[in-house]
Amino acid sequence: MIYQVTHRTTFTYTQPVAISHHVLRLALRTHPRQHNLRSSLTIDPTPSVRSDGKDYFGNPLTHLTIQTPHSALIVETQAIVDVNKPEPIHLDQSLPWDQVTEHLQGATDSEILDAQQFLYDSPYVTIDDDTYEFVRECFPTGRPILAGVMDLTSRIYREFTYEGGVTDVSTPVKDVLKARKGVCQDFAHVEIAALRSLGLPARYISGYLLTHPPEGQEKLVGADASHAWLSAWCPGLGWIDFDPTNNCIPNDEHITLAWGRDYGDVSPINGFMVGGGHHTPTVSVDVSPVSLPSIV
Repeated sequence: MIYQVTHRTTFTYTQPVAISHHVLRLALRTHPRQHNLRSSLTIDPTPSVRSDGKDYFGNPLTHLTIQTPHSALIVETQAIVDVNKPEPIHLDQSLPWDQVTEHLQGATDSEILDAQQFLYDSPYVTIDDDTYEFVRECFPTGRPILAGVMDLTSRIYREFTYEGGVTDVSTPVKDVLKARKGVCQDFAHVEIAALRSLGLPARYISGYLLTHPPEGQEKLVGADASHAWLSAWCPGLGWIDFDPTNNCIPNDEHITLAWGRDYGDVSPINGFMVGGGHHTPTVSVDVSPVSLPSIV
């Protein structure tokens, strides 16, 4: 599928901002199933300094400085991206999860070393006994790892209620696990913590999800969602995505923006400013399928 993605963030300030510095992770990531065909980044006011590169995890990164006094900041990205469906996966034919943990021990292969860095606590994902007890029933001895991850994904979907406003990005995993409420980033954090508690690598993915309007109604511009899910690592297959919010293995309707250890590694806009007072952000996301002739 080919999509046009528009992400627009507007910050309004109660007092003028004299100078600000920002780090943006808003350019779509390229990977074997996803290819950027066209992209642009528009910033108002125009930054006096801008540099583009990649972060530690290979995500596209933009640094910018705005030296013009301003009462609002508008950041808009537009992209044309081609996303392909993953190859069919036979969950029950993957390696037993306990063999995977052994596979990770003492290895020097570059792929395994990369996976190992997603085994440990990170700022927004910490492991405790309750997390371990929660995940154990999904992973009896000898169970194929991907079957276990899918079972865990389904359990979070069944037992947790999607509810905005009850958490924020800093809400600890243990609190989400206790309340059984949250949003997509919370569910991804819970599943990542659960897998890491077993000694299995898991990483956080941010991106977009194509949404479908109710039957008979038009799709609203800006109504699509920023989304979060996770990947689990399996020898021989690499990283496989799972979405506990929707109880699925992501397909060509999930568009990847960035990945890292947790939300902190992929936050779309960070920075600091001089002045500004209180600020209010407004975010609009639109994901629309397009055809090749329309983008030539």
